[in-house]
Amino acid sequence: MSKRVILAYSGGLDTSVMVRWLTEKGYEVITYTADVGQGEELSHIPEKARQAGAVEAIVEDLKEEFAREYCLPTLRALALYEGRYPLSASLSRPLISKKLVYYAQKLKADFVAHGSTGKGNDQVRFELSVWALDPNVQVLAPVRDWEFKSREEEVEYALKHSIPVKVTKDKPYSIDKNLWGVSIECGPIEDLLREPPEDAFEWTTSPEKAPHEPEYVEICFEEGLPTSIDGKRYEFLSQLISELNTLAGRHGVGRVDMVENRLVGIKSREVYEAPGATLLYLAYRELLSLTTDRFTYHYFLSHVPHEYAKIVYEGLWFSPLREALDAFTSTLSKLVSGSVRIKLYKGSALVVGRSSPNSLYVEELATYSEKDAFDHKAGAAFTKVFGLPLKVLGRVRRQSCS
Repeated sequence: MSKRVILAYSGGLDTSVMVRWLTEKGYEVITYTADVGQGEELSHIPEKARQAGAVEAIVEDLKEEFAREYCLPTLRALALYEGRYPLSASLSRPLISKKLVYYAQKLKADFVAHGSTGKGNDQVRFELSVWALDPNVQVLAPVRDWEFKSREEEVEYALKHSIPVKVTKDKPYSIDKNLWGVSIECGPIEDLLREPPEDAFEWTTSPEKAPHEPEYVEICFEEGLPTSIDGKRYEFLSQLISELNTLAGRHGVGRVDMVENRLVGIKSREVYEAPGATLLYLAYRELLSLTTDRFTYHYFLSHVPHEYAKIVYEGLWFSPLREALDAFTSTLSKLVSGSVRIKLYKGSALVVGRSSPNSLYVEELATYSEKDAFDHKAGAAFTKVFGLPLKVLGRVRRQSCS
C-alpha cells in the first residue's frame, strides 16, 4: 500500500507541524490548500509546506464555488446553528473534503489527512464527507494520535524544526477564516467570564471605535441570489460577500460570542465574526417574509433553519436530506426578488426598508387610514369561527369546576 497522503493544509500551527510529523512517520505528504476567501495571500503556502517536508503543494481558488454551492444554499435555508452561529468553518469542510478525495484518486493516494482534534467537530465533518464520496479512502487524524498535549508544545516543536508559524505563546488563538466568516477559539477565550480580547478579532472594528455616524446599505436580490450593493452589480457572488464583510465589519457588525454544544457532547465557547453573512441573513429573511404566504413561511421557519443548520454542523452535507431541503428552499427562492435597506451603527444592523415586485403586502388592507379597504365586519365572523375551540374549552372548564 502506498503511504502517500493528501493533507488538508491551512498553513497554521497544527497542519504545519503535521507535515513534519507525518513525514517522520514515513508518509509522502502532498498538501492541499483551498482559497475559500480567507483574505490572505496564499502564494507563500507551497514554499512553506515544502519547508515543513511536503513533496508537493496544491493551492486552488474555490471562492466562487464556495459562495454559490455552499454559502448560498445555507443562506436560503437561513441556517444558524443553535440560532446564532452562521456555520462559516462548518461550510468549508465538505468542499475541502471533496477536493481531498478528488486529488487522492487523481494522485493515487490511499490516505487523506486533516488537522482536527479528537474533541472537535471538524473530525466528523471531514471524515463523513470523505466516506460519503469514497469509502475506500482512509482518513488520518494526527492530532488525535500524536504526543503533543498543548498548542504550546506544538509551538516548541515548530521552533525546534524551523517550521514557520504565526502562532506564538503570547497569541495562542486558533483561527479559521473563509468568505463566510471567522472562527476564533483557544487561549483567553476559554475563560467564560473574560470578554474576548480585541486582538482576537480580525474583520470587525470594536463597536466603541466604529464610526459615530450610521451608514445605510441597500442589498438587492434576484430570485434568491444577492446581486448588488447600493446599485452596484456584482458578477461574482464571492466579491459581493467580500464587500459586505468590509462594509459591515467597519461598523462592528457580525460578532458572535457563544457557548455551543459540540458533537462530542461537550460545551465550548466560540467567538465568531460574520459581518457579510449577518447582513445577508437579515436581508434574505426580510424578503422571504414579504414574498411568502403565511402557511409556507411558518412551515419554513419551524422546520428548515434548525434542521439545515444541524446537517451542516454535523457533517451531513452529502446526504439526501440536505439535497431535499435544498430543493424546497430553491423553490421558495424564486420569489425572493427585491431590495432591503439596512442601517449600520455601532455593532448593530437594523432593517429599515424593503420592497419587492412579488410583495404580498397590500397597503389598502394593512392601513388604518381613510384608504382602509379591509372588511371589518368579516373580521368578527372570522374571530367567532377561529375562536370556537377555545370557547368550547372554556365552557367545559367552567362545567368541571362547578
